[in-house]
This record gives sequence, C-alpha cells and structure tokens, in this order.
Amino acid sequence: MRLEKCWFCSSTVYPGHGIQFVRNDAKIFRFCRSKCHKNFKMKRNPRKVKWTKAYRRLHGKDMTQDSTFEFERKRNRPERYDRNLTENTLKAIKTIDKVRFRREETHHKNRMKGKAAKERKEARKEHDQQLHMVKAPGAKESTATTAQVKVNVQHESADNRMEE
Repeated sequence: MRLEKCWFCSSTVYPGHGIQFVRNDAKIFRFCRSKCHKNFKMKRNPRKVKWTKAYRRLHGKDMTQDSTFEFERKRNRPERYDRNLTENTLKAIKTIDKVRFRREETHHKNRMKGKAAKERKEARKEHDQQLHMVKAPGAKESTATTAQVKVNVQHESADNRMEE
C-alpha cells in the first residue's frame, strides 16, 4: 500500500482518496481533499496559508530539523525480503516513534514556556483596566488599606513543660 503526501498541506493521502492533477509537463500533484485542490487552483502559496504544514514549519510551530525525519523518507530501491531485517525494522520503528514523541513534547514545552506568565500578565492588566465594572457603584472606597501584621509566636521548650 503506497501512501502519498498531499502537495499542498503535506498530509497523508491514502489509496482511493484525494484528487490527482497532472499538468501539461507531466508533473503530478496529489491532494488529500478538495480544499487543498481549490487552494492550489487559486495559486495560493502553502507557506502563507496558516493551516498547512509548510507554514507551521516556516514559522517555528513544528519541528523541522530532527534525525528521526530521515527514517520517514521515501526510498524507491527494492530490498530482498529478510525476516530478521523486517523484525528489527519493526522494533526500530517503535523506538523511533517514542524518540520523536519525546522530542516533539520538549519542542512544544519550549514554545509554550513564557505563555502562562504572559497570559497572567494580560489578565492582570485587563482586570486593572476594568476594575470599575467589578466594584459595586454604591460601595465606599476605604482610604486606609488593611496592613498585614506579622506576629511572632514563641513556643515553649519541652523542658519547661515537663517542669510544670
């Protein structure tokens, strides 16, 4: 079963699915769905359309440079069937998937590192700007702010308690 890649969005095109367009110079374009085909006919650049893989890679949203992508490349050289080689390949695929998943997770964490602090800062700013909506109009503003007082509590030692 041959799985092709969509020319526009780089998603997988399974057999019997999608549209195939052949240009006059015999160049073949495969599309996963009519959305990609229509965008191609409108001469849109996949690197400028936000939902495509090309856009995400160009703008640092997805991983681009990783050694695990090397294993996914298409190879047209036929190999003689070897049971041991096939078994080892299937084991390697599982470990490669785990490695890729871990690397994608770390990439995502690094991208989202400052997002929580930024969202808190924006929420605080909006709250301060819209404070008049939160306070009741009839409430009196208190000029004296409540001060926090630190109280030191002294604990009796165990020797003093036993003597009493």
